Amino acid sequence: ILAHNHPSGELKPSESDLRVQEQLTEAGKILGIEVLDHIIISKRGYYSFQEAGLIY
Repeated sequence: ILAHNHPSGELKPSESDLRVQEQLTEAGKILGIEVLDHIIISKRGYYSFQEAGLIY
């Protein structure tokens, strides 16, 4: 499970967040590590890539 914060308060993943997620998932496959979720945390709450259907 990966997590990072957005100090701006924005919960929506940025284009950079989406690229990094894809790269980490691919790296995990090579290393035999399954990415279960990637969570963005801010003052407004959280955003789960898994809950949003972006991890499968």
